[in-house]
Amino acid sequence: MALPTHVLMMYGYLLLFAWVFVEQIGVPLPATPVLLAAGALSVDGPIRFPLALLAAVVAALSADCTWFLIGRKHGHHVLRILCKLSIEPTTCVRRTQDSFGRRRGVMLMFAKFVPGLGMLAPPVAGQNGMEFGPFLFFDAIGVTLWVSVLLTAGRLFGDLLNRNPSVLNWAGRFSGALLLLGIAGFFVARVLLRRVILKALAASRLEPEELMRQLEAGEEVYIVDLRHPLELLPDPYTLPGAVHISPEALTARQHEIPRDRDVVLYCTCPSEATSAKTALALHKLGIERVRPLRGGFDEWKRLGYPMDAIPPVMPMIQAVAPAK
Repeated sequence: MALPTHVLMMYGYLLLFAWVFVEQIGVPLPATPVLLAAGALSVDGPIRFPLALLAAVVAALSADCTWFLIGRKHGHHVLRILCKLSIEPTTCVRRTQDSFGRRRGVMLMFAKFVPGLGMLAPPVAGQNGMEFGPFLFFDAIGVTLWVSVLLTAGRLFGDLLNRNPSVLNWAGRFSGALLLLGIAGFFVARVLLRRVILKALAASRLEPEELMRQLEAGEEVYIVDLRHPLELLPDPYTLPGAVHISPEALTARQHEIPRDRDVVLYCTCPSEATSAKTALALHKLGIERVRPLRGGFDEWKRLGYPMDAIPPVMPMIQAVAPAK
């Protein structure tokens, strides 16, 4: 915390605004240490708590509004890019979409407290067609809560240091090692998780050309569309004969999945991550002939292969996104 504290004493609110905005816009530059440092400096230092709160809130809201407008214009294409930054790309967007559909206001108010959810919530809100006014209202509450908690925690710590300076020596002895250990653990977990999923995926995925040949030959293939209902808004089409089943419902509906033919899974997530994870789960249930489709829906569409229209898109959307 020494560097942020030193810089904050020199540049104050301008740095606080810039740091929070850059972090919220997607640059991996943690704002938490800076907010804690600002809170600590607000005890007897050059930072005033109300002005620090205002600078950080305006910065975070500016970034969130930017993502909201981008999500409204570009939809799931932006979410797929953001998903690649997640430690678990298999579920990050789907989890955000599910939470938004069930309780949009509550999700926006507490998204900043959930790792990975804070940056995904605004574009999902824009993609889902939420009005800007309600979005700004709930997001402002959430951002204010998040900034207030961190500034207050820093202020309490700063007050503790003023009353007992020896705490600083004790904290400095271990804080660096713990921080490095946490960062290393984050990246190791991310690399290992991706390696396991992608290794299993590379060994079993099905090429679109091969699936097309099977369909043209009249072979019986059971195709499962794993996309979230919100992803059907920009593309209300599916592969020929595909059945729409969410990954969460596959276990309960496993009796519908045949064991005597190939089962092809597809999604729109990076590296077919949802399909790969679902295929592994079905293997554990004894369904062996399961293969993810390479490139998913987007690759099938790019190749110009036939698709079926999905007329009842809106009822599916309403099931996860109640009317405003």
